[in-house]
Amino acid sequence: MTDRLLLESIHFAAEKHRHQRRKDADGLPYINHPIAVACLLASEGGITDEEVLITAVLHDVLEDTDTRSEEIEAGFGGRIRSLVEEVSDDKRLPKQKRKQLQIERAAGSSDKAKLVKLADKICNLRDMSECPPAGWDVERIREYFDWARAVVDQLAGIHPRMERLFFEEYRRRP
Repeated sequence: MTDRLLLESIHFAAEKHRHQRRKDADGLPYINHPIAVACLLASEGGITDEEVLITAVLHDVLEDTDTRSEEIEAGFGGRIRSLVEEVSDDKRLPKQKRKQLQIERAAGSSDKAKLVKLADKICNLRDMSECPPAGWDVERIREYFDWARAVVDQLAGIHPRMERLFFEEYRRRP
């Protein structure tokens, strides 16, 4: 694995997310999240595939910043662009429609996209348990946990160890 492109993706994502904060009470820098997703894949999932790790780092730039697909392709190639598009929601759609589409499309995703989606959901549940978004009541947190499970249920068989990690986090559901 070449580290150069992975490091460039971290720099790119940090620039794109530089003014964003997480929704937790502390307002942590948003970039912590995509880095955590990539770290989980590498350290807990044993994933060394550079495309997967780069996609993890870039997984929110299309839906949460003004980044265009063409920028991703120019910097990281067509395969990475395609994978990032695959894990991105279309923000032009209403939130409930986007959430439903994640469930409906999960099973048909590529294996690499499934790994990123699974790691993203694990990280999100960990964040919800440790430092939930400011203003979220218990019911909203439970709804998120249940929605995340509905997505992950469609990813069954992609990575048993990471699936176990997800269900360990899911058991922490309030």
